[in-house]
Amino acid sequence: MYLNKVMLYGNLTSDPDLKSMPNGNKVVSFGLATNRSYKDASGAKKEVAEFHNIVAFGKLAEIFAQWLKKGKPVYVEGRIQTRNWEDKNGGGKKYRTEIVAENFQFGAAGKPGEGDNNSSSSTESSSKNEVEEMDTIDYGEINPDDIPF
Repeated sequence: MYLNKVMLYGNLTSDPDLKSMPNGNKVVSFGLATNRSYKDASGAKKEVAEFHNIVAFGKLAEIFAQWLKKGKPVYVEGRIQTRNWEDKNGGGKKYRTEIVAENFQFGAAGKPGEGDNNSSSSTESSSKNEVEEMDTIDYGEINPDDIPF
């Protein structure tokens, strides 16, 4: 058995772009930035950012488009997929590696970066704010039973 599983937690680099495919299914795409900290040979702290292309289909695509915005944190689970196609302008074969989202969780409430410190009082107030926000959500046409978490 083989395994193709990706788990990412980062901030959106763009607003989700929702489109309809010819068969009527919805597809959304957006960028997600993650970072890694390490110390170099001289002991100086370095931080490197990675940028990921995320796609989702169906109800998940609609949820992403409705609730996520640029800069917001999100946890995404999915699989890696590489597509290829011939460039119409004679540029040869093109490739795109992306994460096909299969599950997600909203990140910390508030501005990006909030909830990152370790103080329990800010974590408790963030949790209270999330609960209060969830009480006021207008689900519209989305059935809460269809949300994958």
